Amino acid sequence: MIRKLLRNAGKVVIGVGLWPAVVLGQASAPIRPDSAAQHSAAPVASMPSVAGVWKGPLSIPGGTLPVQISIIQPGANKLIATLDLPAKRLNKVPASLTLRGDTLIFYAATVDCRFVCTQAGEAGQELRGVWSQPGLRVPLVLQRADPNGAGTVAVEKTAAVKATTYHIEAVRLTSQPGNVALAGTLSIPDGAGPFPAAMLLSDMGSQDRDSRQGSYRFFADIAATLARQGIAVLRLDDRGVGESSGNGPLATTADLMRDAQAGLSYLRIRPSIDPARTGLIGHGEGGNVALLAAAQPVPPGFVVTLAASGLVGLDLLASQAEPLSAADTARTGQARRQAWAEVLAKAAKLRTSGSNSAQVETYVAQQRLKIKSEERKQTEATLKFRRTMLEIVRQTASNDQAQAIVVNMLRQRYPDQDPALARARATDLLTPWYRYYLKFDPQPSLADVQCPVLLLNGTDDAEVNAATNLTALEKGLKGNKRVSARRLPGLNHWFQTPAAERIAAADGTVEPVVAPVLLTAVRDWVLQQGSR
Repeated sequence: MIRKLLRNAGKVVIGVGLWPAVVLGQASAPIRPDSAAQHSAAPVASMPSVAGVWKGPLSIPGGTLPVQISIIQPGANKLIATLDLPAKRLNKVPASLTLRGDTLIFYAATVDCRFVCTQAGEAGQELRGVWSQPGLRVPLVLQRADPNGAGTVAVEKTAAVKATTYHIEAVRLTSQPGNVALAGTLSIPDGAGPFPAAMLLSDMGSQDRDSRQGSYRFFADIAATLARQGIAVLRLDDRGVGESSGNGPLATTADLMRDAQAGLSYLRIRPSIDPARTGLIGHGEGGNVALLAAAQPVPPGFVVTLAASGLVGLDLLASQAEPLSAADTARTGQARRQAWAEVLAKAAKLRTSGSNSAQVETYVAQQRLKIKSEERKQTEATLKFRRTMLEIVRQTASNDQAQAIVVNMLRQRYPDQDPALARARATDLLTPWYRYYLKFDPQPSLADVQCPVLLLNGTDDAEVNAATNLTALEKGLKGNKRVSARRLPGLNHWFQTPAAERIAAADGTVEPVVAPVLLTAVRDWVLQQGSR
């Protein structure tokens, strides 16, 4: 029955993606409010000077976040505190306040964080202590803000890299051949420079300059972080997206390399940018585009790849989950839930018929293994089907003939799917980009790459396997003595902080954010280039 339910779901495989977090660090146990039964607070009237607004920078991996605690004293023996974390859009979050001797303890249950501190400095104008939350435990100093102004924040020197301000400029340039107009944004540090610079190159598919996925703005966050640390960043709308002209599906990986070269040329003539320290940072296919550009006669000053492929295009694409409609996904989920419900119902019958706990547990464990085995078989069958379909596209020169074959294959495998979806899928597979990428092999050009290269991949990347692809890239680049490779634990294809390490917003939602470990790794490595 289990096999039948899963088979009737349309032989669908769901690609699983991980969605990330806000702060990284050593894991710590969840913090709980102090129990009033265990600790008796001293009268708050004994410390009236604590009332006011306190501000300071919270150190996190890769930078700082502004923190503000506001304390008011509505009565002789009462203090009320609220917490503001502007970067997380958390405002006026209620916080409990406990006084033990000269120690103040703030606890905000909404975000599960605690600040244990004492007043310090001249006339008690500072709160010094330790900020704790799941995944983070760091020293924190807050200063009393000027009651007549916005207040000032004294930033401790917690990072080796000095933060700076930056501004943004609209950019328009032309890629040849074809006079393709590309538009984007340059984030550039304030000051005379010359600054190191990088151009961001997006993954396959048409992306805007922010590489936006819902509320997640991968490239915008990278650009802001690097610009604050003295690195100029150029990011462009892909062809046919936003303010850029051209047609993305008609552009091949080689065309995208020429777009990258146009961006490099633009950056190198800017007077405030150091042309010798101007490079490319590419995500997914963008990483392969960057490596292609590095093999040309005028290479970039450096290359950073974020989940670049080391395999032939067909091999990479064949290992990924087949795109599914919402109906297909829902049908598969329903089949899985129904199969498990039947297992639980049978387990209940076993209990009522006199089976002991050990027998019931054995039955449930066996059925769980059967379900997993069946799902694994379905996954393998789908990947085999996908490879066969892509191989037909690669070997069939006629678009009409290839489309007819692909549509027929899709309709046979997914008989309940809307025929229009099968035709649209076949059309996508026959675009110039797709046909080119199926034959694209990143290996031959790697021997010509001699600039510094940083290879990064998340260990939880379901689209570009870190072990397989990083190993292949390292092998192809073995003649280059300036190559570094890192596997970043727990990160997915979009380098998002793991969900377990995120801070929830006031409404309980958790938005994906770029993992600080990625931002720090890129920043530190780029700043080292040309400084030896």
